[in-house]
Amino acid sequence: MSETNTAAEVAAPHRYTAAMAADIEARWQDFWDAEGTYEAPNPTGDLAGDPALAARPKKFIMDMFPYPSGSGLHVGHPLGYIATDVYARHQRMTGHNVLHTLGFDAFGLPAEQYAVQTGTHPRISTEANMENMKAQLRRLGLGHDKRRSFATIDAEYYKWTQWIFLQIFNSWYDTEAGRARPIAELVAQFESGERATPDGRAWAALDAGERADVLGQYRLAYASDAPVNWSPGLGTVLANEEVTADGRSERGNFPVFKAKLRQWNMRITAYADRLLDDLDGLDWPEAIKLQQRNWIGRSEGARVDFPVDGAGGITVFTTRQDTLFGATYMVLAPEHDLVERIIPAAWPEGTHPVWTGGHASPAEAVTAYRKQAAAKSDVERQAEAKDKTGVFTGAYATNPVSGEKVPVFIADYVLMGYGTGAIMAVPAHDSRDFAFARAFELPMRCVVEPSDDRGTDPSTWEDAFSSYEAKLVNSANDEVSLDGLGVVDAKARITEWLREHGVGEGTVNFRLRDWLFSRQRYWGEPFPIVYDEEGIAHPLPESMLPLELPEVEDYSPRTFDPDDADTQPETPLSRNADWVNVTLDLGDGPKKYRRETNTMPNWAGSCWYELRYLDPHNERRLVDPEVEQYWMGPRDGQPAGGVDLYIGGAEHAVLHLLYARFWSKVLHDLGHISSSEPFHKLYNQGMIQAFVYRDSRGIAVPAAEVEERDGAYYHQGEKVSRVLGKMGKSLKNAVTPDEICGEYGADTLRLYEMAMGPLDVSRPWDTRAVVGQFRLLQRLWRNIVDEETGEVTVVDTEPDEDTLRALHKAIDGVGQDMAGMRFNTAIAKVTELNNHLTKAGGPLARSVAERLVLLVAPLAPHVAEELWRRLGHTGSVVHQDFPVADPAYVVDETVTCVVQVKGKVRARLEISPSISDEELEALALADENVVAALGGAGIRKVIVRAPKLVNIVPA
Repeated sequence: MSETNTAAEVAAPHRYTAAMAADIEARWQDFWDAEGTYEAPNPTGDLAGDPALAARPKKFIMDMFPYPSGSGLHVGHPLGYIATDVYARHQRMTGHNVLHTLGFDAFGLPAEQYAVQTGTHPRISTEANMENMKAQLRRLGLGHDKRRSFATIDAEYYKWTQWIFLQIFNSWYDTEAGRARPIAELVAQFESGERATPDGRAWAALDAGERADVLGQYRLAYASDAPVNWSPGLGTVLANEEVTADGRSERGNFPVFKAKLRQWNMRITAYADRLLDDLDGLDWPEAIKLQQRNWIGRSEGARVDFPVDGAGGITVFTTRQDTLFGATYMVLAPEHDLVERIIPAAWPEGTHPVWTGGHASPAEAVTAYRKQAAAKSDVERQAEAKDKTGVFTGAYATNPVSGEKVPVFIADYVLMGYGTGAIMAVPAHDSRDFAFARAFELPMRCVVEPSDDRGTDPSTWEDAFSSYEAKLVNSANDEVSLDGLGVVDAKARITEWLREHGVGEGTVNFRLRDWLFSRQRYWGEPFPIVYDEEGIAHPLPESMLPLELPEVEDYSPRTFDPDDADTQPETPLSRNADWVNVTLDLGDGPKKYRRETNTMPNWAGSCWYELRYLDPHNERRLVDPEVEQYWMGPRDGQPAGGVDLYIGGAEHAVLHLLYARFWSKVLHDLGHISSSEPFHKLYNQGMIQAFVYRDSRGIAVPAAEVEERDGAYYHQGEKVSRVLGKMGKSLKNAVTPDEICGEYGADTLRLYEMAMGPLDVSRPWDTRAVVGQFRLLQRLWRNIVDEETGEVTVVDTEPDEDTLRALHKAIDGVGQDMAGMRFNTAIAKVTELNNHLTKAGGPLARSVAERLVLLVAPLAPHVAEELWRRLGHTGSVVHQDFPVADPAYVVDETVTCVVQVKGKVRARLEISPSISDEELEALALADENVVAALGGAGIRKVIVRAPKLVNIVPA
């Protein structure tokens, strides 16, 4: 800083400087650690023996799990952490028992990729990164209960992640009861005959493999051959959210293909209705709720079965079953299982040449088209492209209401991720179907009467006609007629007909798909599953947990030519034969087993971490029920329970939150926890942005080296462009908290980040503006401590009335702003009060100084602790009571009343806010300016709105 080592500092050796801030902050951080200042007592511990402490209301405050990046923190990362810390400190000072801690979501791809590149074990680099981040976070003075911190890579933590997986594996969803139940109860139903097996045989007549297959259709965690996003260049399967819109991997930018692999899945779809309905009881931003609702995607319609000769039938889900008479062809997703079963050996006689794609046989056409479709992302496949592609399978299905034979195609605009992966195409009334029918010269039939003058011959139309208001036409057979009905009535009638004839029924569909839960990676939680020699999956008993990761020589999954879709994963774990092939006694004697060699996705550890914060060292159970009930159980205003405040970025709007909600509901159903939702209140903080400077090549240049001249920007003499964007190492615009702490101190950084603007909006970083908050702290210090002697200057006298009014207005405003997380306006009010005290001159009254320090304590805890101690107190400021405003001083002593005559302002009166209408009218009529304005005229009416307005209407 320019102020460092100046003559002024020599003359004022006790001035608040960066060096003094560093000394103060280090000392108080050591004190907090030594004293356990932020340790939150549990009901089974200290609370049980301390009635006063037990009477305090609780507050559980959480940040979203950080990942320990190798590059450490930049100043954008701590925004949410500082905000929760300020809020938590205020809650402690207002009488709450506060649980606030922070762990690390430490499994994941970055550490594994670093291991692949360097040969360093992922644990070594991850733990080093965590230590660096812990040091950076500690320097910020965050009030975390460090006893409760952990990392997902700790074996004692992921033991319970594996345990939860087993609870889900050993459960099924009872639709009649509307909850998960142990799989043993389902087995009992099969054994007793209460529930029939799929083929009607007795349970005892099924062999072990057949029983496992039946249970796999019910289990909430199950393995299946599923369409997945396969990235040969990464050697792993990716979740949908890890694939970019152009069909490439988010990491590495490799091509991603659709493939079928044996994978673990979570049956999250069983909870779709509850995940949707229970959003209403959560205190979340409406935008986040909407994203979850859209992701779950509930729609009501009908299931319709289209028979296919020799192959059973094709089942579709449609929300427009009223248009069934207009279905003239069908389309399957290229990945659909039924495709292989319905394609004939040769093209049927008379097949249209356009339908074959120029291929000699249906099998050849399907194979070629599938490869083409696999190279496209779901987004590309759903794009409204003018040219629709597809190929005829050679098979025909029967429209169940018309009896017509309709050709069956595969086309990439139909996805396996929605409905049944099959559609009935009604080209006259759907734009995509219309375009496809035009391209393949397929028939179209109008069954919804157009409301314009286009007529009812679709061959003359330019596009499809779709309406929910029009009447049905051309929709009748010998048993049912929809002609003349509106859409709602037609839907009801045809749905009933389908049900009566056993070819369909009304149903609800969801966009939500089951959660793909496998990764072909090393650095993740091992599955607690082994396979016997018949390939049947067996859960490990709890006594064998945790199943720890073995050592491997090569951390990388086997990668392939990025463009070669016809490859299969080879995981790092599969190369450790001694670990994979084991002899275990699972209760029926020693047998040979093979371990699962996939690992869980990095989402697993963050699905339940809020629960482990409650009881992090419990070796006997996931969480003590009494502890969980205390911190997260249902209560007034929080019927589903959950964390009281959860802060993080909006980028986790769907997946992390949805997955965590699913796990909570399963654990709740099985009786392990009382809360059915993990997070009651969600708050999304904004982002700290920074300017990115790019040279003529478009390459980012170091922001710190850019000069501004005459409104333009230059780097090493070359003019560069400037745009506001993210802050990050790759953009060369990152500023570390260490830099700011070194130059100004952590309290200044905390104040600046909270003062930049409302917490929920993004804001640009400006290092030059940080000094403003540093000067606030200097003025605060100077108002209490003599800069020359270091002595406290406060006096034991009563403050004047102006000071009392300024103080109590600040107390009232800051308290409300803190509770509402309006930290920027709270700082503005503190600044206003401090400035008032500075301008008033003279020593502060002790009562004013102490309350000023308490107001600042949540925002700048280090300097507040130091001043509190210098003011003669021995206890920490952290657990002091937040000041309470005296209402008598909060109310303005006077207010301004406007007096109008004939609608024009003639006077302004300074009056008491409690003045009566009669008193105010008398004062207004006596005012000399009002008397002059009336000019002796009589008065027809006086309208009084005390204390703000008097309106006089002359006669």
